[in-house]
Amino acid sequence: MIGLGNRRMTCPPQVWDGAVRRLARELSPQFLSAWIHPLRPEASDEGLRISCPGAFHRERIRKQFLHRIEAAVAAEAGRVVAIALDVHESAREDEAEADVELRAVAVAPDHRVPMQGARAPEPRPRTLPARASETPSRPASVHVARADLPQQSFESFVVGDANSLAREACLALARGRQIAMSPLYLVAGSGLGKSHLALAAANEARRELGARVVYATGEQFTNELLGAIRADRTAEFKRRYRRECDLLVLEDVQFLRGKKQTQLELLHTLEHLAQRGARVLLTGERMPKDIPDVDPRLASRMASGFCAEIDPPDRKLRAAILRAKAAAGGVRLPEGSIDRLVDAVPGSVRDLEAVLIQLVASASLMKRTIDMDLVESALRKVLPRVAATGLEPERIVDTVASAFQTSAAALASRTRRREVLVPRQIAMYLCTRYTHASLAHIGKLFGRNHTAVANAVRTVERELLERAPLRYKVEALVARLDAVAGKQASRR
Repeated sequence: MIGLGNRRMTCPPQVWDGAVRRLARELSPQFLSAWIHPLRPEASDEGLRISCPGAFHRERIRKQFLHRIEAAVAAEAGRVVAIALDVHESAREDEAEADVELRAVAVAPDHRVPMQGARAPEPRPRTLPARASETPSRPASVHVARADLPQQSFESFVVGDANSLAREACLALARGRQIAMSPLYLVAGSGLGKSHLALAAANEARRELGARVVYATGEQFTNELLGAIRADRTAEFKRRYRRECDLLVLEDVQFLRGKKQTQLELLHTLEHLAQRGARVLLTGERMPKDIPDVDPRLASRMASGFCAEIDPPDRKLRAAILRAKAAAGGVRLPEGSIDRLVDAVPGSVRDLEAVLIQLVASASLMKRTIDMDLVESALRKVLPRVAATGLEPERIVDTVASAFQTSAAALASRTRRREVLVPRQIAMYLCTRYTHASLAHIGKLFGRNHTAVANAVRTVERELLERAPLRYKVEALVARLDAVAGKQASRR
């Protein structure tokens, strides 16, 4: 437990440790791992303050576990201890930053703002430094915007038969319990959750073990290597990836196909990390041996640990994901609506989310509660779009750019000014919802990779459920896209 400044602790450290042991006798290992272990206890003059990794986590603790925690702490302390729940400071900062970015445009969507031509620096792979109080001798090497490493967690990951093995493997690796499985290789198609788990592992390792975590995509790894070679700074590159790294998380390794020099460098990096006992988590859309134009030695090394595959979600898991997203957005769905939505929308989880957002937007605009009539109305509106709109992603980008008084070129620039960032995120979201284009293809339109697109989609989804002004803007854009699609269809 951590004291607050130099104030005398009113709840000794061993009290929380003992309380957790008591809770372990009452709760299943899954509940303990998902909800209790991520908590951060801090002593205060009033008793005990417990920080949670997010607002949703805090509410679940308050509703389901707080009475157990209070009883366990009281039993250990021998007296009643006042407990207050809070949210980690980092989580509040992330939420506030996203709120400012989206709210600024949503409140006054048509306000004309002159574009700025300045380019922001190219994001570099993220190094999460170890906590200074635990490992003061370990340096922090890279600092980039928080948006490059979202605060995903294992608690917010909905588990089912299709992904439970992958989740448990990532959690074990992040907490240092299964070093022998390194490198852990996650394989899954787009949108099935491998990036969520990779980011959760990175955050968990840093939070629980104070580990130095380096997170990068295959594209970032390649670009930084080439930049280091051109600038004669390969020693710095190798130090970051080989010596100043306790956990390397490298996504989208299929990007390395055909890049012999990058593949050789990654092979040497993996071998060096293995010799040091450092952990490695890799993700890809195919098994290493099935990626074309990859050095057999690298493919063998990547598959030398444990490979976990994430399958497409079955009906039960899709229902659980939809239920969790509704709960996270504070949306109350009528009885039977989950089954109706899952049966009517046989496509991806993203298709289900499109119906949910349609429901929330319609209920807000019409000032009525969500009932089965509204569910059926949302299905009628969304299902044709789910099947196909006849629009190309490029047309959607142009439409969004026009609506926000900017240009497609500006949306593809590196600037992160909110006048450009928000329409860029919305355009990415609409491209994923109303076209069959892959995340990688959509990312190329904006000069980003598929992970950046997935992060943008998650941001917009959350804000659509919570902020009416943004919903109005997106609804207006959807109506405009419907009109464009209708004109195209009439010409055929």
